Order: sequence, then C-alpha cells, then structure tokens
Amino acid sequence: MDRTPLSLGRPRAERADAARNREQLLAVAREMVAELGADKVTMDGLAEGAGLGKGTVYRRFGTRAGIFHALLDDDEHAFQREVLAGPPPLGPGASPLERMVAYGRARIAFLTSHITIVRSALDHHRPVPAEGGSAFTQAHIRMLLGQAGTGVADLNSLTIQLTSALEGPFMIFLALPGTGPEPSAEADAAFERRARPLGDSWQTLVERVCHRA
Repeated sequence: MDRTPLSLGRPRAERADAARNREQLLAVAREMVAELGADKVTMDGLAEGAGLGKGTVYRRFGTRAGIFHALLDDDEHAFQREVLAGPPPLGPGASPLERMVAYGRARIAFLTSHITIVRSALDHHRPVPAEGGSAFTQAHIRMLLGQAGTGVADLNSLTIQLTSALEGPFMIFLALPGTGPEPSAEADAAFERRARPLGDSWQTLVERVCHRA
C-alpha cells in the first residue's frame, strides 16, 4: 500500500469550513461503505449524499481511491497513537520482542478489519507498490529490531522484509487466493478468519529472527 507516511505532529491549519466539509464527507463515506459496500461508493454519490458540490469532493480527494485513503488515514492515526502511547505490549513498556509480536498481530487485525477499504484505496491505474509498505511500520520495526539485538548486520534489509509481511499489497494477495479482482463478501469474511493464524505465523517469524524460538 503506497501511502504517504502519517505524521502525528502538529497538523497544518485548515479552514473551519474545509474541516467541516472533510468530516461530513468522511462520515457519509463510512455510511455508504457500511450500507452499500465499498464498490458502490462514487465521487458523485458521495457529493449527493453529503449535500456538497462535486467540485468540493474532487478538490478534497482527487480520485475515488482518495476517498478510501482519507478513511484509512483517520483510523491509522488512532492505531499509531496506541502504538506510540498506549498500554503495553503494543505501546511502550514491554520488551522489544513482545512489542514486535504485539505490533504484528495488531497490524494484521487492523488490515483484516479494513481489507475492503485497503483494496479500494489502491489506484488500479498505477502499479501496485513493492517497496515495503508504510513508513510508520518500517520505522517502528527498525527501532524494535535495533533494541532487540538480533545480531543481524543488515537491519535495513531485514526491516523491509518484515514490513512487507504486514502491509497492504501482500495482505491483499493473501486475501485473494484464486479469486478475481473484485472479491466477494464471503472472501473478505474468510480472510478475517485467517487473521489469528497469520498472527501466529508472524510471532514464529520474529521469535526466530530474535533467536528466541
């Protein structure tokens, strides 16, 4: 999932009316996803549902995929706050290995619960990115690997490989064995049932990397 890294620092000031429009559009988009399904969400439909002009929607999101990027951004911020300041083991206070296991399990759960939106956020007019996922995940895993003292000389390459196991395109690939480009609700439900074994596999992987298995 090729996405601009999120910053939890001070956001750039936004006009009050623009902020209201954004919140209204996101609320309507969430309702449309819940009631109609992500494949039924369109720029024109969102404008009509929110009672705003089409130009406002296009300026805010740019493309249909941009709608889903914005929905993910909101939930990503909440997820990142839990990682940075929430209770252990996901948040600070646990060992690096425990935090790495907890992060992988939480990230897999996050993506499985958002799989329809993650898929819709991919721009099908552009190639699927292969550089290793979100910058936040990459930075967090790199920090924990350094703290864990794995003895691996090239932590950067290891970080990219581990990050790739937790991010959008790879997870979507796992979600769609033998299905077409527009999977069914049944396929999404089956993917959610795989979240726990995926988390177990992640734990086995990082324990071996950290020489604890």
